[in-house]
Amino acid sequence: MWLIARRSFAEGWLRLAATMLAALFSIGLIAGSLQFTLRAQEAVSGSDASEYARADVLVQGGSVDPDDPYAAPDGRVALAQVAGRPGVAAVAGDASVPVTASGAAHKTIMPPAGARTLLRPWPSTAALDPYHLESGRAPAADGEVAVTRHGARAGKLRIGGTMTVLTPKQARTMRVVGIVTVQGHSAVASGDLLLAPPATVQQAAGLPAGTWQSVWVKAAPGVAPAKLRGDLARAFGSAATVRTASGVRHAQSADLQGAGASIGGAIGMLSSIAVFVGLFVVSNTFGTLVRQRTRRLALLGAIGATPRQIKRLIRLEALVLGVVASAGGVLLGYAISGLLTRLFAQDGFDITAADAQYGWIALAVPAAVGILVTQLAAWRAARKAARISPMQALRAASADDTTGRRWPRLAGAFAVFACAWMFFGPVWAIRAEEPPGPDRTAGTAVLILMGCMTTVAALAVLAPFFVGPLGGLVGRIGMAVSGEAGRLARATITRSPRRVSSAASSLMLGVALVGATAMVVMSANGRFDEAGRQVMRADHAIAATGTTSDGPAPLPRDLAAKAAAVPGVAHAAALTASEVKLVSPKPKRSEDDSSPYVTVAGVDQAALPSLLRLGGHLPSLPDGRIGLTSSIMKANGLHKGQRIVVRGARGRVALTVAGAYHDPSHLFADGALVAPSTMDRLDPDAAAQAILVSGGSADALSRTLGGVPGVKVMDRDAYVKRAAGSMTKGMRVIYGFIGMALLLSLFGMATTVSMSVAERTREFGLLGAVGATVTQIRAIVRWEAATVVLLGGLLGIGTALGTVALLHVATGSSFLTVDPPWWLFVLVAAGAAAVTLATSALPARRASTIPVLEAAKAE
Repeated sequence: MWLIARRSFAEGWLRLAATMLAALFSIGLIAGSLQFTLRAQEAVSGSDASEYARADVLVQGGSVDPDDPYAAPDGRVALAQVAGRPGVAAVAGDASVPVTASGAAHKTIMPPAGARTLLRPWPSTAALDPYHLESGRAPAADGEVAVTRHGARAGKLRIGGTMTVLTPKQARTMRVVGIVTVQGHSAVASGDLLLAPPATVQQAAGLPAGTWQSVWVKAAPGVAPAKLRGDLARAFGSAATVRTASGVRHAQSADLQGAGASIGGAIGMLSSIAVFVGLFVVSNTFGTLVRQRTRRLALLGAIGATPRQIKRLIRLEALVLGVVASAGGVLLGYAISGLLTRLFAQDGFDITAADAQYGWIALAVPAAVGILVTQLAAWRAARKAARISPMQALRAASADDTTGRRWPRLAGAFAVFACAWMFFGPVWAIRAEEPPGPDRTAGTAVLILMGCMTTVAALAVLAPFFVGPLGGLVGRIGMAVSGEAGRLARATITRSPRRVSSAASSLMLGVALVGATAMVVMSANGRFDEAGRQVMRADHAIAATGTTSDGPAPLPRDLAAKAAAVPGVAHAAALTASEVKLVSPKPKRSEDDSSPYVTVAGVDQAALPSLLRLGGHLPSLPDGRIGLTSSIMKANGLHKGQRIVVRGARGRVALTVAGAYHDPSHLFADGALVAPSTMDRLDPDAAAQAILVSGGSADALSRTLGGVPGVKVMDRDAYVKRAAGSMTKGMRVIYGFIGMALLLSLFGMATTVSMSVAERTREFGLLGAVGATVTQIRAIVRWEAATVVLLGGLLGIGTALGTVALLHVATGSSFLTVDPPWWLFVLVAAGAAAVTLATSALPARRASTIPVLEAAKAE
């Protein structure tokens, strides 16, 4: 068998090379997805360095949200109250202020892996200083700052350079005097740090002199941190929360590990597209490869080769191809991983804090997966090869035997459909249990997409049954246009449906991916645009040009006063946002002590009618009252006039539910709404998501705000588009996966078409011998390509429509509707036709020039 395999490689290296390239690109997509997943997990869960590395105990003012390991305490603690106590060797005050930093060319610095950028004080005590200066010095004067190495790299910052820092209250320009690492890492668990003198941070956090959010404590020699924690907890009572620094570090590490697992799972779902497309394409090319060699395999059986030996021959070829393709695919995967990294960074998820992965997992796992995929793809081809009878050596290699195998094919297709219901089934359980919202939409969408991919495989199994009717239709058109060439094309199409269906299946996959993605994106964007313009009454919006992991970068609230002073402006108000936790009453769906988080928007109630048009009949909100969206009220069993308690950045706040409303755009106040005075009680450092302006001119506003870098004045349509973009972040990554999968499927189709022409070398040569012209032979190939377009296009568009329809029914979302514009189908059909005709042009030319003697020697 080895000698036969070696001879097959030597004689048919061109067709084997085409199959190997298909496998290489497939494995490259798989390897790139896996390597990116590993890098993302390393970036999220590997940067577990802590600023508390040298502290033993943390004394935090008031109370701290136990479910958020990064939450700032809601109270204050005086440094003098901690210093000098028994067992305390050293203390240092600490506070954190969320900021947005801009580096070179005023480009927003993206914090690593979905974290934040925080302004923190440089420790005043060397015993508690965890920062290692890589270059420069510690900040000493107001306006000086040291930055973590990741922030310096991302912002292209140098010692002595300046950076813009947007705090919740104002914008500042600071000079970089140092670059630091923490425990050898470029960032800490909470993200990037800007380290400033203690007085600067106190002022930014609004802290009175001598008080801090937290105090770091170094235990005296011989004093155990647990004992010191107990002593300090008894001394402070309910006025402070005392925790061991190691406990906080472990909580943050656990949160990072959970986030890394979530990221890995999400990317893994996208990677499954790569695995599916790779398996699909390689299976098609291997099937065509075996069909080309029907006569040779039949002759092997005639001279004594057993079915087991023939299976081994195919599997050996698959193994050799898999090894070679895996080696090249692993290398190609690094380029694909780099592309995905850039796409993710553009959507606010920067994983460049972690380097490219070169460990044995990053190298061996993709290679093993590649070999496994080629073996799985060759499994069906090997079984088919083993069933070839010796009598088939006397028949043409292109003749299919589908009439006697109708029921097994139908049974196989229905079995695959049954597997699809493994994904469709849980959708209805999620719909029944989860309330309408992003969580339900995301969960059901993933299951439906997986089920629809499985359905594509079932349609590929059934595709040969559709070739006859469609081939007959195309053949009749061909006869009317091309005469005898059309008749010959019809005969070859209907005689070998598996050959046509193999190419059509790859095209179907590409059309389904593009069609479903286009319909989902167009539906969501159309709804965002319509509802956003309906809700936004303001004429202008002032927004930041930068992006963070949570969406558009926030703005200082003092810009609202500057905008209000512009001539012609009627109203200007900051739209602030903060996240609070519902404490009482407990949500009726809660199964443990955790409570859901709600995003609260704050806006001037006097200006609100001129800026936003929200649904419902919510009255003007005085201090202490909150409006909730109808979905939040329904999910938590709340009603108008009810007293609730929420936990904000400054602790628990009692509020009264003023009523229900809804934001049909989900862009401005999709959760809760309060007055600015209430927002100050919840989170006095809440940054503005935008400054909404009624009246005035864009030019006048731009001149007034010209001194603030990274800020832009937008009209209504531009701001709605930008806000909608933050809701659909991550689409670039999906586009990247879909685009690469599409290229792979089109390459598979081109390979199949080319191999099918090579398969009929004898047939085309003999046609030329009996008088068929070059034009007629080319026409035969083109009419077959037309059948591929018709079959692949119809099945692909049908699959795309069915996918979006299922998404709409399962999620109940008005943002996912089956209402595509008429030109989308024309564009997809034209694109499919162009790609198919382009990929068949070279095979058609080659078919028309096959010499008679070469045809006589062909299998």
